[in-house]
Amino acid sequence: MNLLAHRLFWPIAMLVALLLVNLIAFPGFFALQVRDGHLFGSLIDILRNGSPTMIIAVGMTLVIATRGIDLSVGAVCAISGAVACSIILGAPDPDNLGTVLVAVVVAILVSLVLGVWNGFLIAVLGIQPIIGTLILMTAGRGVAMLITEGQILTIRSDPFKWLGSGFILGLPVSVVIAAVILALAAIITRRTALGLFIESVGINPEASRLAGVRSKSLLIGVYVFTAFCAAIAGLIMTSNQTSADANNTGLFIELDAILAVVIGGTSLAGGRYSLFGTLIGALVIQTLVTTVYTVGIPPITTMVFKAAVVTAVCLLQSPRTAQAIAGWRRRANRTSPKEVVAS
Repeated sequence: MNLLAHRLFWPIAMLVALLLVNLIAFPGFFALQVRDGHLFGSLIDILRNGSPTMIIAVGMTLVIATRGIDLSVGAVCAISGAVACSIILGAPDPDNLGTVLVAVVVAILVSLVLGVWNGFLIAVLGIQPIIGTLILMTAGRGVAMLITEGQILTIRSDPFKWLGSGFILGLPVSVVIAAVILALAAIITRRTALGLFIESVGINPEASRLAGVRSKSLLIGVYVFTAFCAAIAGLIMTSNQTSADANNTGLFIELDAILAVVIGGTSLAGGRYSLFGTLIGALVIQTLVTTVYTVGIPPITTMVFKAAVVTAVCLLQSPRTAQAIAGWRRRANRTSPKEVVAS
């Protein structure tokens, strides 16, 4: 198989290149330290900071595989964090583990309802996914503002803070959560027929319905799962900030998630998807942000720098590039015998 033609070659090559740039700029970039039984280092920071994007990108991958899109995940993050923080602040003892568990469960349940709403608009009413989720994207932050009464809710709760800054077996909790969600999604969609149903709905929803696939129920389930991922990511981000900020929590994270999915080789036309590719894409996005600070690029140009690198990866992944590489290889193979005779 032609390595250059593989859809993950260029994303992995870009990830390696970015890591090498960081290593050149900061020779200790790959160094890992163990303090109090916990791992620390720049690579761990990339994994931890990229975990929310990774979690949302897993759900976004399945949505895009059904030929859809979910622009509301950032708003769901804000709502999830606002609900959790408002419950914890209203409790007599914010450090009570039971209170935190109730806050987390309620935040997730509210987010699942929002996922059902998105799925209902798209699967039942037939609204285009970009419009259906744009409604919640627009209104969601307003809902979060209503929950927080327009304030930034700052909390001091050690059990809740553990979500964003705690450790499990030496690894950040957020990284473990992201790994578990990715693994479960991969097992459920690739070890059962669910992944095939998702791809079939993305390729041709009407043909899938005629073949017996419950496409409406499947679409609703996919959007509910994406809302669940957004809720978890919102809780992690809110825990890191130790506050619920309705205006900024999850702001533009839907764009990073979509970029991660596209870089990973999932087709926006639906059907084909790759969860492993999404993992690589999310790591590329977060490593890009880290590179900006490591190399000393002004933070205000982060979006421009990110757009340039993502554009380069997408161009290298394009069918025309693959055709050009294949044509170059064919020409090289045709000329090589002549060169041997001439020599």
